[in-house]
Parts: sequence; structure tokens; C-alpha cells
Amino acid sequence: MSSHLSSFQIVLTRAEKQQSNASRLFKEAGITILDLPALEINSPNNWNPMDKALESLNSFDWLLLSSTNGVEALEKRLTTVGYGLNTLPPNLKIASIGYKTSLALEKLGYMSDYIPPDFVADSLVTYFPASNIDIKILAIRVQNGGRTFLAEAFREVGVKFIEVAGYQSNCPKTFPKKTFEAFITQEVSAVTFTSSKIVQHTCRLLEKLFGTSWREQLKSTAIISIGPQTTITCHKWLGRVDTEANPHNLEGLVTASLEVLNQKSTKFI
Repeated sequence: MSSHLSSFQIVLTRAEKQQSNASRLFKEAGITILDLPALEINSPNNWNPMDKALESLNSFDWLLLSSTNGVEALEKRLTTVGYGLNTLPPNLKIASIGYKTSLALEKLGYMSDYIPPDFVADSLVTYFPASNIDIKILAIRVQNGGRTFLAEAFREVGVKFIEVAGYQSNCPKTFPKKTFEAFITQEVSAVTFTSSKIVQHTCRLLEKLFGTSWREQLKSTAIISIGPQTTITCHKWLGRVDTEANPHNLEGLVTASLEVLNQKSTKFI
């Protein structure tokens, strides 16, 4: 580990099941991390809408996956309706938002037909490779919350856009003791955020622990966002963002974190 970074700690906020891979990338870069699982992923309250949609997959032109959670839900339910990823209808194409989503799909033996540039949802509609609007899209999304931008944009131009819940995300009830103590002693150099929902959950956890003065725990802490929409949510809930990852993925987040820590270290030289 670089000696000039050893005294700095970054809080890594991720879904609980996704902590290990992110932690590995940060540790390989020589960054000391504090875990804060800010998202619990569970099954939706009702699988019926998704199962019914999957049963009629041959009526869709595109399947849209926007997260690795959606890929996992797809894998889980396809066998229920008699499909496998390698036996999908031949006319069906798959669009994946983000490199990690496409990689998760690839690990299951299936390739994405389209990945929007910049790895963000906002570019999907602009660059979508359909030659006409007479298409039907099935999107697997989170049950609670989440953005409605894609549905509104596609429907506005006449596309039949069907959404079904493949999972739900909830706020954890616990806060790791080591991370809590670091906030108390003002030893958190930065906090990273990888989604809008994680921003909201982290703020609620901090408020639960520190009361109405919870923002004071972040006054000397850098806020690092993974992408545009997360940045907007950070501004809404935290009032600021110190830097945004480029590219908008975990590797970009590591690079942005290193830049922040290097800037902080120069102040002590």
C-alpha cells in the first residue's frame, strides 16, 4: 500500500451481496476501506407479473436489463417458465445497461445485443438501435422506487414498454461498528456512492444514528459519485459532490477515489 494513503479511509457503500468484488478492487489499488452495506436485495412480493411476462417472451422484441440484480432474477425465473438463457426466442434481443450487467449476462452464457454508450441509462433511448418504434420491450426492474425515465421516454415515442419487478431493494437495519466509530471520530476521508437508492439509504442510516445533525459527520468527508444520476441525488440529499467517476463504473470510482486521496495527502506534506 502507498504509505501516503495508509492513513486515509474510504467508506464503500454497496448492496450487501456486491461488497466483495468492489472491496477487492479498492484494496488492490491500495485504498483502506470501511464497509457500509446500504442496500439489501430481496425477491419481489409477487413473482406472477414477471413469470407471466416471461411466458410470453416470444411476443417481445427486446429484453432490457439494467442491473446485475435483474440478471440474477432473470436466471432464477426462466427455469420456472421452461426457458433457459440459451433457449430464448430467436427474435428476442437483449439490451444491457452497464458493463457489469452485460458481464453478468455473459457469465450465464448469453451476449448482450446492445450496451448504451457511457454505461448509463440516459443514453439508452437516444442511441437505441431500433429502426422503428413499432417494437415491444420487456424491462426487469426494481419493485420499489427507481427511476421512471426509461418507461416515460420510450412510451412517449410510441414504444410498447412493459416493466416487471424482478427484485426489491430495502434499507439495512444495522450499521457496521467499525464504520460507525470512524464517523464518530471524523476519520472517514471519503464516501463513495454507486446508486441513488444507496445515497438515500446511507443518509437515512446516518440520520438514525446521529439524529438531525447527521450531516456534521460528513463535513470533512469527500463525496464521490459513480455517475450523473447518483450525482443529482447526492446534491439533493447531501448538498454537494466532490467528484464523479469517469468512466461511470467501479474502475472509474476507484480512480476518482485515488485522486481525492492524493489531493488530501498533499495538504499534509
